[in-house]
Amino acid sequence: MEHAQEYEACLEQTQRYSVERPIYNQELLQEQLHRRERTPQTLRQKIAHSCRCSSKKAKSHLYSFLPILKWLPRYPVKEYLLGDIISGISTGVMQLPQGLAYALLAAVPPVFGLYSSFYPVFLYTFFGTSKHISIGTFAVISMMIGGVAVRQVPDEMISIGYNSTNVTDSLEYYHARDTKRVQVAVTLAFLTGIIQLCLGLLRFGFVAIYLTEPLVRGFTTAAAVHVFTSQLKYLLGIKTNRYSGPLSVVYSIAAVLSKITTTNIAALIVGSTCIVLLLIGKEINLLFKQKLPVPIPMEIIVVIIGTGVSAGMNLSESYRVDVVGNIPQGLRAPAVPEIQLIPAIFVDAIAIAIVGFSMAVSMAKIFALKHGYTIDGNQELIALGICNSVGSFFQSFSITCSMSRSLVQESTGGKTQIAGALSSIMVLLVIVAIGYLFEPLPQTVLAAIVMVNLKGMFKQFGDVTHFWRTSKIELAIWVVAFVASLFLGLDYGLLTAVAFAMITVIYRTQSPQYRILGQIPDTDIYCDVEEYKEVKEYPGIKIFQANASLYFANSESYMSALKKKTGVDPCAILAARRKARKRHAKEIKAANKLRKKATNDVEASVKHEIANDELPVNGKFAGADAGAAEPPPDEQERFVEPRPNIHALILDFAPVNFVDSVGAKTLKSIIKEYKEVGVGVCIASCSGPVRSELTRLDFFDTAVPRALLFPSIHDAVLACQGKGGSASQ
Repeated sequence: MEHAQEYEACLEQTQRYSVERPIYNQELLQEQLHRRERTPQTLRQKIAHSCRCSSKKAKSHLYSFLPILKWLPRYPVKEYLLGDIISGISTGVMQLPQGLAYALLAAVPPVFGLYSSFYPVFLYTFFGTSKHISIGTFAVISMMIGGVAVRQVPDEMISIGYNSTNVTDSLEYYHARDTKRVQVAVTLAFLTGIIQLCLGLLRFGFVAIYLTEPLVRGFTTAAAVHVFTSQLKYLLGIKTNRYSGPLSVVYSIAAVLSKITTTNIAALIVGSTCIVLLLIGKEINLLFKQKLPVPIPMEIIVVIIGTGVSAGMNLSESYRVDVVGNIPQGLRAPAVPEIQLIPAIFVDAIAIAIVGFSMAVSMAKIFALKHGYTIDGNQELIALGICNSVGSFFQSFSITCSMSRSLVQESTGGKTQIAGALSSIMVLLVIVAIGYLFEPLPQTVLAAIVMVNLKGMFKQFGDVTHFWRTSKIELAIWVVAFVASLFLGLDYGLLTAVAFAMITVIYRTQSPQYRILGQIPDTDIYCDVEEYKEVKEYPGIKIFQANASLYFANSESYMSALKKKTGVDPCAILAARRKARKRHAKEIKAANKLRKKATNDVEASVKHEIANDELPVNGKFAGADAGAAEPPPDEQERFVEPRPNIHALILDFAPVNFVDSVGAKTLKSIIKEYKEVGVGVCIASCSGPVRSELTRLDFFDTAVPRALLFPSIHDAVLACQGKGGSASQ
């Protein structure tokens, strides 16, 4: 009672509207409307139109391909330049140590991390549409590259004239091995860039949508574990082989544990000290974020201190601490990648291309939304493709957006791509002028930088509790992405996770929610009868809704749920009718037998009396009354066939996006079966594209006319009330 009063009070306070119109079905409505005339273009006309060029169209395409031509002439120097300079310097200071560190992850010498922090970053300034992301080396992509390089050129490789294993520790061997791994990484970058460029030109920017957030977060968390385990040997100063492929994490941990007794104490002390300093610096930057004009560049500070301590104490010679080693001064001449490697790394290139684009575009969208501008996903693909493919000729490996550097670039006042260009110029100065100063830098310092930067990714383990509360299916995607990527490797793990995510989509459409709708009194609004107390059903009318499309995967479950929810199973009713008819026929047959037997008994009695010369009494024989026996009472009862308790069924098609041939056949079967038991079926709120699909599938005929379609549930309800349930008859 209280709920009813609250409901009425709420209605009185809200605005009202009243519309008086005829009850439409789709056929009547189409007669009232006039379609716009559209002249379909032939394929030749479409090609001619797309190839037609005008100065305006050419200018638009040029600005789209080179966004810098659009924003640079309008660049407000006084407002933006200072912020971009500060941001560029701050990002460049981070770019330098991360480039050196992530090169170790990619299984190439550190100087190639510097090349990858210059060429692609500078190119993105011209082709990118995001004003705030920092392009360059990134842990996950570097780890994927390293896995491919190690698989193609394992540590056990004996080649280039080496015929015995006693040269494994020689400098010549390491140089030969690293040269081959660089060739693999560079070719992989070239192929990744070509794939991204082709996808962008073909307007395939939508491929990133298949990498859902739970999938990406589970994948990157597993990648963080891979990265962490790969850096343990550098932190501890242990020499072990590097593994790739399935169970590489297990093999890496086992290798480190088997040689834990050979830990280099000096390397461990230096690395642990750097980790502590970096964590303290990050906490200070976080606590005093509002007060500090720019974050404290702890990474470059740690690099400078580590280099100074290593050079002053001669850690390489005195304590056998592994250092960065030779950093060639100046830029390398361009070289063509090793094309013959492409077949062996093609699948890996596809995975890196999609993951790299997904990382970049997701971060770009966040900043674009925050600062009120738009990005072009297809142009981002083109930009990344150019950065990777062109950069590969200058010995850089695959790159993408770095989350940590992007946050620094945005928070320190970066306004445009100028900030990224300035950060790349800082890296260029190091390459051409002072790179040799970092040769004594211990590798354990770079390992510390990598490990501390994984802190944000390890926080993603908290996603488990979040998804447990919000969505079990998304939790399953996260767990599968994490476990598969952890144990099968990043390449096969990603493919497994994408396949599982697709399966969850099929599962959701196969197992939608089914509802019976009822009317909110005195309105044309219909809601779930099980959810709201005020909602009432019309007597004799059932309104059924499924929140999914109708196609081959869920057509059977749709029909089953329809019968269960409405409580009307035409097959069961028809079977009950056949059974009742058979029973009735048997009863009639039994009654006839009784009647025939009684007649025979009377005739026998009459014959016996005649034989005994008995005379009739009052004109009747004494046994005549026996022949007038009453028929069995069952025969006198009126035969009643089983009937459903409804006369009309309305299917709400508002949530239906498409119907395939199997779905159309199922729908036709539903209409036919329910018609046989006296229940009329209507379809309400069917969208234009779905109606067109049904027409193409020859759904409508004399048995299923278009008059069964109604523009709204309320129209269908009123029509069913007026026709007494003969909607499909």
